[in-house]
Amino acid sequence: MTTPAADARRAALVVNPVKADAPKLRSLLTSLSAAAGWAPPLILETTVEDPGQGITRRAIDDGIDAVLVAGGDGTVRAVSEAVAGSGVPLAIVPSGTGNLLARNLNLPLDDPAAVIRAVFAGDVHPIDIGWAEITAPDSTQSTHAFVVLAGIGLDADMIANTRPDLKKSVGWVAYIDGAARSLPKAKPFRVVYQIDSRRLHSTKAYSMLFANCGTLPAGIALIPDASITDGGLDMVIFQPRGPFGWLAVWRTVWWQNSVLRRTKTGRRMLELTGTSGSVRFLQGTAVEAAASSAVPVELDGDEFGLASRIHCRIDEGALRIVLPAGHDVSGL
Repeated sequence: MTTPAADARRAALVVNPVKADAPKLRSLLTSLSAAAGWAPPLILETTVEDPGQGITRRAIDDGIDAVLVAGGDGTVRAVSEAVAGSGVPLAIVPSGTGNLLARNLNLPLDDPAAVIRAVFAGDVHPIDIGWAEITAPDSTQSTHAFVVLAGIGLDADMIANTRPDLKKSVGWVAYIDGAARSLPKAKPFRVVYQIDSRRLHSTKAYSMLFANCGTLPAGIALIPDASITDGGLDMVIFQPRGPFGWLAVWRTVWWQNSVLRRTKTGRRMLELTGTSGSVRFLQGTAVEAAASSAVPVELDGDEFGLASRIHCRIDEGALRIVLPAGHDVSGL
């Protein structure tokens, strides 16, 4: 084992102690840092007051050479927000319920050592990050990052209705319970939206999603053509009509996107049969949407209150993500 020099590089681990095994990760990172000749790592725990942005920015300002994040999707989002554009490599150590960004990067979900080793001997690959400017009903504005999805309407209400205790015990399956609580009272809302500088559109929707990437747990390909490296924003509008409309939504998201599109024969079937009108897929680089009444907002599974307007855009290549050496990036 080598002894790090006084000017040796140093990594910072930002960990949510509620979601991740902080002592285990601290020990593992300390050992691997020493073996690589790096200085002892900086360990930073998130709090209710600081979910990750503040402590990460201070670490970057102090000259840290790499940031690792371990926690739920909200912690990953918060740390990514602080790291974006800094040039500092970011390693995602899967630890939470959904592990959405890790899934979209095809990272090993049950091998934290593999991701940590990559900090010292892996690859660094640029990926996109999304930004959402949210206008509240009282006209106040705030801007936040998202690495996977931003959404308004039913999906945000579903997340708000998901029980934390159930989420802790059964993981992402708890969202099914949240959906069951939200669907009976769900109502469509009128929304006007504009993608890039194209013409305005007005429609009724139950939910609108703005995606940086499109893979969900259980192998669900919400947006099969979404790429985290293409500089583009994918948009989904859910507008089912009646109970059979919701069946069409499920058929599109699960059967067509997650099963048929994975084979040549399945894709041919889709060409012949077409897709459901209950789900619309659109693409651009930025979108602005204004609802006729205040609707709930979520970013990467975190509630962000109510909004009357939202503007989402993609910041191409703003995150430098650490990947295991030789990691296949062809599907990103």
